Amino acid sequence: MSQTPFDPNKTMVGGPGNPTDLNRTQAMTAGPLSAPTGEVTTAFQVTPGISMTVINGRQATLANGPAREQFVLEISAGDGVALPGLGAAGPRTPLNLCLVVDRSGSMEGAPLAYAKEACQMVVDQLGPDDVLSIITFDEKVDVLMAPQNVTDRERIKQGIAGLTAGYTTDLYGGVQMAAGMLAERRHASRATRMIVLSDGEPTSGVKGFAELTELAGATKAQGITATFLGFGPDYNEELIAAMAKRAGGNYYYIPQPHMLPEIFGKELRTAMSVAATNLKLRLKLSRWVELREAAGHKVAPGSREFTLDLADLERGHSLRQAFDLEFPNHPLGHYRVMNGTLAFEDTASGQVRTVDVDFVQEFTADRERFSQPVDPRVAGALEVSAASRIVERTIMGLKTQQINLAEAMAELQKTQMILTTQGRGQEAQEVTLAMQAIQKGDLGGAEKTLMGTVVNLDQGKV
Repeated sequence: MSQTPFDPNKTMVGGPGNPTDLNRTQAMTAGPLSAPTGEVTTAFQVTPGISMTVINGRQATLANGPAREQFVLEISAGDGVALPGLGAAGPRTPLNLCLVVDRSGSMEGAPLAYAKEACQMVVDQLGPDDVLSIITFDEKVDVLMAPQNVTDRERIKQGIAGLTAGYTTDLYGGVQMAAGMLAERRHASRATRMIVLSDGEPTSGVKGFAELTELAGATKAQGITATFLGFGPDYNEELIAAMAKRAGGNYYYIPQPHMLPEIFGKELRTAMSVAATNLKLRLKLSRWVELREAAGHKVAPGSREFTLDLADLERGHSLRQAFDLEFPNHPLGHYRVMNGTLAFEDTASGQVRTVDVDFVQEFTADRERFSQPVDPRVAGALEVSAASRIVERTIMGLKTQQINLAEAMAELQKTQMILTTQGRGQEAQEVTLAMQAIQKGDLGGAEKTLMGTVVNLDQGKV
C-alpha cells in the first residue's frame, strides 16, 4: 500500500519513534488542562503560577474555499493561591524602579508638591530587596538618586523634598538617562519599571514625535517597561500615549494634582504583582494561511513571520491576544495553521522561560459544523478590539473635526455598551468620563481620557 506523502503543515501525534498519523494533531510536551465540552481549547501549565490556553473560535471551518476564523491566546497568572499539586505563586515581586519626574517651570506649586508626596509614598512602600533610582528633568537631566537598594527611606525622602522647579522640558533626556540606569540592575527576578511624569510638551533636547516614540520602543527592547503619566491640560496626549504603548506600560491622564499620589500608588501595586515580564510571542504562519489582524498590534502586510511584544502579566490577571486568520483555499483535515514560541522572564524563579505555541484548526466540508457559533471568549476579545478601534476613530474624528459632537457621543455610547457587556468596567467608566467632558465642552480632557482607554484595551489585560 502506498504511503501518503509527508505534509509539514499538517499536524501529527507522538514524538520520535511513534508512527506518523497525518490525520491527528501533535501532542505538546506539557500536560493539558481540562476544557469545557464542545469548545476547542488547548491549555497547558507553563510554570507553577502561569498557564497558557489556545482558544479556537469554532471547532471547524470550511475547507476548499474562502474561510476566516479567529483565535485567542490567553496567558494567565495565578493570584498567589496554591494550585492543585503545585506551590503558591510566591510573595510580591521585587522591583527595579526608576521615577522620572518633570520639574519644569509649569510644575511649580501644587503639581510639584503632590509629585514629591507621591514619590515619597513610593519610597515608603519599598524595601531592601527593591532597587530605586530617581531622575528629574527640566532643560537638563539630573540624577537625584543613582540605582541602589532601598535601605534608608528617610534619607531618600529628604532628597525628594528638596526638589525645586526649573525651566523647560527635556523629556527625551530624562527617559534616556533612566533607561541606562535601569539597565544596570535589570534581572529576571525583579520587575524593571520606569514611571514618567510630565505636564507639558517637550521644549528642550530632542523634541520630535518619531524620535521620542522610537526611544520608548528601544527602552522596551532593553527589557524595561515604562508607564507615562500625563498631568494637566497642556501635555501632548498623542505623544505620551504612543510612548506608553511602545514601551509596553500604562498611560494615565491626571487632571488634578491631588490625584498624583493615588495614581503612583496604583502603578506601584501593579508592578509589585508582576508574574512575568518581557513577553515575546514569535509566530509563523503555515501554508494556505494569511493574517488579517493581530489585535492591538501592527504587523507588516504579507508577513509570514512576526513578533509581538506583550504587556507584563500580573498575578490574578490574564492577557488575551486575538488573531484573525484567513484561509483562501485550504484542504480538508486537521492542520497546524500557525505556530511559534512564547518567551518571558518568570519573576518567581528569575529564569527566562520559552514554551511552544501551536494553533490547530479542523477544515471540513460539513456546513452545519462550520455554522456553529463562535466561542464567547473569542467573540468577546474581538468585540473589545473593535471597541478600541471605535474609540481611536472617535478621537481622530474630534481632532480633525470630521465628526460632530453628536456623532462622537453616539459612537462612545455604543462603545460604552460593548465594554460594559464584556465586563470592562474600568474602560467603560473612562468612556463615561469622556462623554461628560464633551458635554462640558472639555474636548481636550475627553481626548486625553480616551487615549488611555485605547492603550488599556490594546494591552489585552483581563
